[in-house]
Amino acid sequence: MTTATRTAAPAGPAAPRARRRSEPRPRSRWRRRAVPYLLLAPALITFAVFKAYPIVSSLLLSLTTGAGAATRNAGTANYRRLLHDPLFWTALRNTAQILVVQVPLMLVLALGLAVGMNSVFVRWRTAWRLGVFMPAVTGLVATGVVFAFLLNTRQGAVNHLLEQVGLPGVDWLGSPFWSRMAVVLVLTWHYTGYNAVIYLAGLQGIPRELYEAAMVDGAGPLRRFASVTLPALRPVLLFTVVLSTIGTLQLFDEPYVLTRGGPDNATLTVSMYLYDNGFHYFDFGYASAIAYALTLLVSVLGAAQMRLMGERP
Repeated sequence: MTTATRTAAPAGPAAPRARRRSEPRPRSRWRRRAVPYLLLAPALITFAVFKAYPIVSSLLLSLTTGAGAATRNAGTANYRRLLHDPLFWTALRNTAQILVVQVPLMLVLALGLAVGMNSVFVRWRTAWRLGVFMPAVTGLVATGVVFAFLLNTRQGAVNHLLEQVGLPGVDWLGSPFWSRMAVVLVLTWHYTGYNAVIYLAGLQGIPRELYEAAMVDGAGPLRRFASVTLPALRPVLLFTVVLSTIGTLQLFDEPYVLTRGGPDNATLTVSMYLYDNGFHYFDFGYASAIAYALTLLVSVLGAAQMRLMGERP
C-alpha cells in the first residue's frame, strides 16, 4: 500500500501578498495626513478672518486718506502727520504720566497684599482672597460710573469724607492734575487684586527649604524677602510689569467714562484719540496710523522691559 505524499505549496509568493495588504493605500495615507490639518482648519480660519485680515487691512488703510468712495492713496502722509500732531503728543504724554504713577503703585500694593495673604498668621485667607479679587471681575464701565459719583466735586462721598476730617475737598474731575490722579485711583482699585492673586500663586510655588536655609544663615524677614522672595518671583514680576504696561498704554474705558478726556484734554489717551479720529471724524486712515504707532510703542517698551529685567525677548 502506497501513501500519496502531498507537497505543500511554497509560501514565498504569499508573504509579499500579505505584506502588500498590510501597507496603507495611497488614499488612506492621504486621509491620515489630512486629519491634523482638518482639525486645525477652524482655528486657522478664525485667526485669518478675525486677526490676520484686520491687521493687514488696517495697515493698508493707514496708507490711505478720505472715507468711502473718496478714499485715495496717501502713502506715508498719515505717519508724517502723526509726527507733527500736537494733540497726539498730548495724548501720549497723558498716557505716559498715568503709566509711570499707576503701574508701580499698583504692583507694590499687589505684592504687599499677596505677602499678607500668604502669611500663616492670617485667618480666613480664602475670604480675603475673594474680596481682593472681586474688583477685577467688575465691569469697567460700571466701575467708571460708580467712581464718577464717588469723586463728584460737590456731592461725592470722597470729598464728604475729606471734609469730615478737616481737609478741603478736591476737584477730582475738573482739575487737570487731579483728574489724572482719579484715573490712577480707579485703575489701581480695579487691577491690584488681579495682580495680587498672580503674585500669591508665585509665592506659593517658592520651596520652603529656601526660607529655612536663609533662617539658618541668620537672615531676618527683610533679608529673606530681598534674597529669596524677590529673586524667585522674578518671572512673575516681569509678566505683571509687561502686562500692566501694555494695558495702561491701551487705556480707554476709565478716562472715557470719568472725564471724556477732559478737562482740557488732560486725560486724553492714545486709545481715546484713536477712537475719536476713527468713529467721530471717520478718518479711518489716520486712526489706523495711530493704531500702528501704538503697536510699535507697546512692542518697544515690552522688549525694553524684558531686557532690563534680564530676560531676552
